Amino acid sequence: CSVAYHLANLGWKDVVLLERGKLTGGTTWHAAGLVTQLRNSRTLIEIAKYGVELYPKLEAETGEATGFRQTGSITVARTEGRMDELKKIASLGRAYGIEVELISPKEAGEMWPLMRTDDLVGAVYIPKDGQTVPDSTTKAMAMGAASRGAAIVENARVVAVHRRGGAVTGVS
Repeated sequence: CSVAYHLANLGWKDVVLLERGKLTGGTTWHAAGLVTQLRNSRTLIEIAKYGVELYPKLEAETGEATGFRQTGSITVARTEGRMDELKKIASLGRAYGIEVELISPKEAGEMWPLMRTDDLVGAVYIPKDGQTVPDSTTKAMAMGAASRGAAIVENARVVAVHRRGGAVTGVS
C-alpha cells in the first residue's frame, strides 16, 4: 500500500496493487506499529524520519485514522558495549536531525516506572518516536492511493509473472 500510495502521489496513473487476500489480513493486523527513527545508516534514518512526518499528514489527507501517537521511545543498555553502540547511533541520528537524548537509568525509570533499572548502564530517549495502528495506517495509504487513481484488487491470485528482456511486463 505504501508503494501504491507513493507512486500515485508522484502522479503515476497505471498503479495496480494486487492483494492475495484482504488488505491487512496477513501479518499487518498483529504488527506492533512502532515508529522509531534511530537506525544505523543515513538512508534508513531518513526513511524512518519520513514516517514520523507522514502519518499525521496521512490521516488529515485521507480522513482515515492512522492511530499515530508520538509517545516517545526509550532504548536501554545493560552493558557498556551496548551503551557505546547507542551513543554512536544517537550521534548519527542527531547528525540527520533527530532529537535524541542520552539519559541515565534513573531518568529512564522515572519516564517508565514499571521498568527495572538496577541492571542498566544507560539509555536513549527519542521524544518524537511513536506508535501507529498498522491496519488503520495501511487502510489510509490504500485510500490515499485509490483517491489518486491507483487500483486495488483484493483476493487476487497471481498465477504467472510475464517477463521480456529481463523486465516484468505483466502478471496473470
